[in-house]
Amino acid sequence: MNFALILFIALSITGGIWLLDRLFLSKHRADQAKLPLLVDYSKSFFPVILVVFVLRSFLVEPFKIPSGSMLPTLLIGDFILVNKFEYGIRLPVINKKVVQLGDPKAGDVMVFRYPSDPSLDYIKRVVGVPGDVVEYRGKRLVINGKPSEMTPNGKYEYTASGFNIVQGDTWREQLGEHNHVAMTQSDMPPVVVHQVTGDFPFRDNCSYHENGFKCVVPEGHYFMMGDNRDASNDSRYWGFVPDANIVGRAFFIWWNFDDFLNTLKSFSAPQRIGSNIE
Repeated sequence: MNFALILFIALSITGGIWLLDRLFLSKHRADQAKLPLLVDYSKSFFPVILVVFVLRSFLVEPFKIPSGSMLPTLLIGDFILVNKFEYGIRLPVINKKVVQLGDPKAGDVMVFRYPSDPSLDYIKRVVGVPGDVVEYRGKRLVINGKPSEMTPNGKYEYTASGFNIVQGDTWREQLGEHNHVAMTQSDMPPVVVHQVTGDFPFRDNCSYHENGFKCVVPEGHYFMMGDNRDASNDSRYWGFVPDANIVGRAFFIWWNFDDFLNTLKSFSAPQRIGSNIE
C-alpha cells in the first residue's frame, strides 16, 4: 500500500474543498449559516493531514521491522524512525531527488524500495558505495582489498520461522564510522549460489564462488547486506540498489511492544525503546 499516495490524495481532496469554500462558496453563505458537513470535515482534517504529509515526506517516517534479517541490531517488531532528508530532499510519491544534501555511507542502516518490486520497503546495511569493490571471503567483508575489522562478540539465539531455535556467532564489525554487531551461522554457506537472480542490472559486475562473492558497485548504486548475514535476502541475491530507490537512513528505535512489557514486569529501564541504531 502506497501510504504517501493515499496521504497526497486525501490532502488534495480536503485542501481543494477548503480552498473552493474559501474562494467561492463562503461568499454565498449567510454569516451564521452552518457549514456543510463536507466542508466542515475538510477544514478540520486538512491542517492535520498537511502536517503529517510534510513531516512524513521530508523529515522523518516511521517503519516497523517485519523480519529478522537485521538481527541482532533490529528485532522483529521494532518501530523505528527514518531520516528522510539526510540523503537529499525528494518529491513525495514519485521519490525524485530535487536537492542533494548527502550520500549514504558505508555502515549506514538504510530503508529503500526493493528493486524487483518498488512497492516493498526493505531495510539493510550499506556495505558498498559507488566504485567500491565488495568481497565476501569466508564470511568476512573485504572492501577495496581491506578486510573489515571483526571482533568476537559471543553467541546469539533467536526463534526463526517454524519455531526453530537458531544460534549464531556475533561479531563487532567496523564499517566506515559505524561499529555494529553482525551475526553468522557456522553451518550455513556465505552465499547460496543457486538463489542468485540471474538477470539483475549490472549482473556482470559480480562473480560468485563457494567461499563468497566479489562485486564492483556501479555509479549511482549501493550494495546492501543484512546484519543477520546467513538469513538475509540482500544484494548478494538480487543486485544493487539505485539511488532513486532510497527512502532514508534508519536512526532511532521509538517503540518495541515486548520491551515495553518486560519493562513493566521488571520495573527496569527500557532496553530498546529510545535507543539509537548503530
